[in-house]
Amino acid sequence: MHAKIPRDPENDYTHEAAQRRRQFIEERTGVRFQHVNRYSFDPSVLPGNIENFTGVAQVPIGFAGPLLVNGEYAQGEFYVPLATTEGTLVASYNRGMKCLRESGGVLTTICSDAMQRAPVFIFDNARDAREFGNWVKRPEVFAEIKRVAESTTSVGKLKSIEHYISNKFLYLRFNFYTGDAAGQNMVGKATFYACEWMKQEYPKIRRYYLESNFATDKKSSQINVIRTRGKRVTAEATIKREILEDLMRTSTEPLVYHHHIANVGGFMSHVNNNGCHSANAITALFIATGQDVANVAESSAGILYAEPTEEGDLYISLTIPSLIVATYGGGTGLPTQRECLEVLGCYGAGKVCKFAEIVAATALAGEVSLASAISSLDWVASHDKYGRNRPKG
Repeated sequence: MHAKIPRDPENDYTHEAAQRRRQFIEERTGVRFQHVNRYSFDPSVLPGNIENFTGVAQVPIGFAGPLLVNGEYAQGEFYVPLATTEGTLVASYNRGMKCLRESGGVLTTICSDAMQRAPVFIFDNARDAREFGNWVKRPEVFAEIKRVAESTTSVGKLKSIEHYISNKFLYLRFNFYTGDAAGQNMVGKATFYACEWMKQEYPKIRRYYLESNFATDKKSSQINVIRTRGKRVTAEATIKREILEDLMRTSTEPLVYHHHIANVGGFMSHVNNNGCHSANAITALFIATGQDVANVAESSAGILYAEPTEEGDLYISLTIPSLIVATYGGGTGLPTQRECLEVLGCYGAGKVCKFAEIVAATALAGEVSLASAISSLDWVASHDKYGRNRPKG
């Protein structure tokens, strides 16, 4: 019989319970914990964040900056925490931030904001599915759906419902505003209550599933690139030719030319991002600040654009169409994650848009830095200098 990892329903989030689990793992694997067991917070803060708490994974954090942001919510200079084990990453973002800062900073704009749950309703035939969709569109019906959904949350607001019919199925994409939380669980509960109400009110519904895979939770998708999931945010800057030449050892024309060629490669490989590596910034910031790291799957989508200006400078712009971030709830309140958010002035209520702008500006800094390294053929040399952590012994 397999031994179960020990749990204590009454006092599971204590140092003693964690120690019992460590001993259990040590006895069965022969590995003695010397680092997993070292942490600075009380386990009592962890309910709702993890089960079977045993220890911590310590990821190094480096700061890059200052990053100059000219946003609607983020304004001024920020030192950005990046949690990573990839050599050259912090140095690369630091270089990109310097280039952007000396060019006047990054203009950031949030264009839309929505979190989805997408139930599917099953009918006897397509005509019944169509008629149900027409019923849902009635103003008085939508008003009642909205009332029921919003009764489950003090923050979430139902903005709209999109309709997609295929075969005898109607897919409804519920769009919510979720405040400073990422909101997947919030909108799941709200949509469930709305679906139960619709099932009671509309007898031709044969069955429904709360999620149809049309919200594409934790997966990149074209629907979210087009329609937005989380925040749709753009970061843009104009970089002087002389700054590119002095700091980045490249210039406007080779950067734009490489961008065109990379677009062809991206088209051929069907990527979700035609830039270099915005997922690096997003992942490192997510780990440092307690975001749900699996949301990188959606947040990694990016649309990069570059062109020369009439003066020969470089205009560069990055749109992240489905950036899912939070400054309240989830892992954001854990001790080290909260500290990193506080460094950015982004912890708590009313800060999520500011944080989204900083994330996008950081990602743009990485695009400038890596694109320049590729253009100037410095990429391999930089990794050889900073990124080669060879095993010792």
